[in-house]
Amino acid sequence: MPWLSILMAVPVLGAVGVACLPKGSHKPAKQLALLVSLVVLGLTVAMAVQFSPNGQRFQFTETHSWIPAFGVNYGLGVDGIALVLIALSAVLVPIVILASWHDTDGPAPDGRDDAPAPKRSAKTYFALLLVLEAMMIGVFAATDIFLFYVFFEAMLIPMYFMIGSYGGVQRSYAAVKFLLYSLFGGLLMLVAVIALYVVAEKNTFMFPELIGVVQDPTTQKWLFAGFFIAFAVKAPLWPFHTWLPDAAAQAPAGAAVLLVGVLDKVGTYGMLRFCLELFPDASKFFTPLVIVLSVVGIIYGAIVAIGQTDMKRLIAYTSISHFGFIALGVFAMTQNAQAGATLYMVNHGFSTGALFLIAGFLIHRRGSAQIADYGGVQKVAPLLAGAFLIAGLSGLALPGLSSFVSEFMVLIGTYERYAVPAIIGALGVILAAIYILWMYQRMMNGPTADSVKGFTDLNGREKWVVAPLIAAIIALGFFPKPVLDVINPAVDKTLDSAQVLDKQPASTAAEKKGAGQ
Repeated sequence: MPWLSILMAVPVLGAVGVACLPKGSHKPAKQLALLVSLVVLGLTVAMAVQFSPNGQRFQFTETHSWIPAFGVNYGLGVDGIALVLIALSAVLVPIVILASWHDTDGPAPDGRDDAPAPKRSAKTYFALLLVLEAMMIGVFAATDIFLFYVFFEAMLIPMYFMIGSYGGVQRSYAAVKFLLYSLFGGLLMLVAVIALYVVAEKNTFMFPELIGVVQDPTTQKWLFAGFFIAFAVKAPLWPFHTWLPDAAAQAPAGAAVLLVGVLDKVGTYGMLRFCLELFPDASKFFTPLVIVLSVVGIIYGAIVAIGQTDMKRLIAYTSISHFGFIALGVFAMTQNAQAGATLYMVNHGFSTGALFLIAGFLIHRRGSAQIADYGGVQKVAPLLAGAFLIAGLSGLALPGLSSFVSEFMVLIGTYERYAVPAIIGALGVILAAIYILWMYQRMMNGPTADSVKGFTDLNGREKWVVAPLIAAIIALGFFPKPVLDVINPAVDKTLDSAQVLDKQPASTAAEKKGAGQ
């Protein structure tokens, strides 16, 4: 059964169905989009239960000739790393659709009094969401490098329109900045992909067939640079990060969740999948530089987050810090660090996704993203404040919540080989406590602001949005073993392909510290 093709076809067909609804069919568009996303989730679960972690590396494979003259194939397949990221996408999309139920209600904000604000179409927004879901699944499932590049670039289109048409007052600026940065990275990657094809002389773009083909050290370094910069922009890794705070702050809350929770993971996934395995010698050569950039990103993102006055920009800067942890784990090249980095990609999607969605609920009630405009929320909306606290504590890696396990594994795995960067990176945990708890104190504690006194607590729809994310945060904090059992064999094979001969064996450090591994 062509599971991966079906997983992409269903949301595309759903998007067509949504777009074909009669004009003004706002509620049916939302209902159909939610139904389609739940079908995709069900199919993903059905596929996942048939996956064998210790079986063949790439499973559910499909290969069909696409452009024979250049050896381009429609090649799909997943290992444990790709599978958990596809599952993350499938879980987040229906949650985002439900959370975005009223995001298209009313005109778009334009910040002007001299012209009417543009109207927004629910049909278009939810159709774009479904198209984006198909692209996200495709980019993680592609085993042909040219096909991966097509999905890598195609994801930009729906996200550009979601930010540019449905975002905040500065949505046009943020959308164009997002697009230009991404296109710059994508063009570098296209040059590297074509150069890889020419150097390989194998008339194929299939990833498994290109492992170990490039032997010349200088060539490896140039090709690595092309791929890595593209992925560093996508992640984003410091200093390629400046587009993210603007895009995340101006995007609708649901779009921000998918942008930071899934699309940005394509960057770190690409580093792990392509940079290490296609160019192992160059990866080792550039490892010190990448580790420095990662540590700087951890500290820089955390410090700048402390000074933010806009809650969505604060969450965006925390993600820059978290992506530093993920990149650090990838290039530490130990089993613990890479397994922790992969798990971190999943955990970050849940914790940061919850923060963005709850921030969206707050903005919908108050009409402002400024932290100073809130105060005493927990007295009038205790469930909302409690969910915000749990998501925030997961973001600062509190033991017992999901991010702790992955962050601990990254730091322990990095310390096995690079002790000083691990120690410096651990300072990010302290800084995380400052920016999360200070934000919570200003917004949720203290006297109740006059503008907050009329707040309602989470309604039924919002509870359905928040509950799965909080459940995942707690479950993966206490019992990450099912996910790690899928990730670990794939990480071992990645390290083997990257020619890491002195890799550390899988550690039970997390279990020893009570993390539940």
